[in-house]
Formats: sequence, C-alpha cells, structure tokens
Amino acid sequence: MEKTLIAINQMRELGIIGNYAIGGGMAAMFYMEPALTYDLDIFCVLAGEEKGLNILAPIYKWADRAGHKTFKEHLLIEGLPVQFIPVYNDLIREAVENAVEKKIGRVKTRVVAPEYLVAIMLQTSRKKDIINAEKMLNDAKINRRALLRILGNHRLREKFNALAA
Repeated sequence: MEKTLIAINQMRELGIIGNYAIGGGMAAMFYMEPALTYDLDIFCVLAGEEKGLNILAPIYKWADRAGHKTFKEHLLIEGLPVQFIPVYNDLIREAVENAVEKKIGRVKTRVVAPEYLVAIMLQTSRKKDIINAEKMLNDAKINRRALLRILGNHRLREKFNALAA
C-alpha cells in the first residue's frame, strides 16, 4: 500500500486532487479489527474545474499517463484497486478537513477519524455500514463528545439513537 499512497500523495502535489483522506474499510482498520475489504476508498477534494460526468477526468488522465489501468470503478495503482470519491456533501467535506495524519510504513497519509467514520456509516445506512458502525462503537477508541457534536451537526442523532436502542 505504501507505493499506492506515494502515488496518491504525488497526485496531491501535482494539483490533480486537493485534500484527501482514506475512508471506508481501510480507514476502519486503523481503529478496529479489520473487516473484509479489497479496495482503498479515497475521499478527495478535486482541484480542477471539471463538472458533471467529467469530474474525475483529471484523475483518469493522470492514471493513463502514469500507466495505471482501470478495473470497474477503480484505478489499479501499484496493484491496489483505488476508488476516488469526490467530496459530495458537508459531512464528507468535514471528515476530509479533520482527517487524522497516519503513517503506513514510511509514508504519511490522511485517514478519516473514527467519529466521522461512524457518522458516515450512519448517513449511508447500508446494512453493512450499520453493522460496522456498531462494531466501531464497541471496538474503537471513540471521542463520544466529538461524535455527538458531529451527529448533531449533520442531523444523524436519531439514527444513532436507533442504533443504541
């Protein structure tokens, strides 16, 4: 994964993406027992002016020039499937802005904080996300005050209360 993150950090340095944070299952592995995941989700602020269906065009142009292949909705970067997910709402934007710096090997990266991961899981509300939110609440070191503030700011308290019931 180090080589993949080096490439992603280069994309940021080149201005292809702006701020970013690892999300999804890979992010959760920093805070709890790993769940099955095969890809790396990257929430990112896009640096370009592309809109609509072309929003990811700069990323795919860079990948093509760098020799990275596509696989379904993923780019294969150094053999790892990576899905770039543009910031699509206020919760994701805030999660990226408040990401935690981590190191994988010798490579610095940014990872969505566990409180934001729980909030995102509650917001998406897929069955697997609800299961993982419960697991994270039980297994991870969560700042409850911060979590409640995030949930309140994004109108997710009711979903959280249903989970706790």
